[in-house]
This record gives sequence, C-alpha cells and structure tokens, in this order.
Amino acid sequence: MLYKFQSRAASDLLMLEPQGRRILQIIGKYGEERRGILRPGDMPAAVAALEAAIQREEQEAVEAHAEDVEDGAEETVSLRQRAAPFIDMLRHSRAADADVVWGI
Repeated sequence: MLYKFQSRAASDLLMLEPQGRRILQIIGKYGEERRGILRPGDMPAAVAALEAAIQREEQEAVEAHAEDVEDGAEETVSLRQRAAPFIDMLRHSRAADADVVWGI
C-alpha cells in the first residue's frame, strides 16, 4: 500500500506504507483512520518532531557505527532522507496557508 500526501502548495508525495506510517507516528497523526489532515498551525510542531527524531536517529547511528563496521552491515536509508520531501511539503504548505491531506 501507499500513502499519498497532497497539498495545494506542493507536488503530491507518495510513500510506501511502512515509511508513511513512521512519519505519521512521529508527528502524532497515525491512527486507525486511512485518511488525515494536517492544518498549517500544526505544521511547525510536526517539523520540530521530525527534526528531533532525525537527530535521535543520527546520534544512535554514530554510537552504533563501530559495531556496524565490524559486522559489515549494509547502509540503510536514513529518516533524514525519507522525511526531507515531507518536511519540504510542510514548509511550503505552511507558507501558503494550505492543508496537507493524506490517504491510503
């Protein structure tokens, strides 16, 4: 399944269900509903929550780096890379006073 995020102020954004769910969990908008809306007034808090989660993940990655090198672990896509398009959408939408809506 895919999450489709839409805003009048930005291009549509598609995410696979696990990544979309994680983003929504971080910003506190994940629930049983298959659709949702994020109002411009809520966007600064959502961006702050995502940026805090990115910093936590990057700190954990630094701490675990030595173990990964020894184990030969493969590189993974970071939260920063996955969340960047969504954060951009939120910033553009906030500037244009436009809602972000999503559905599966």
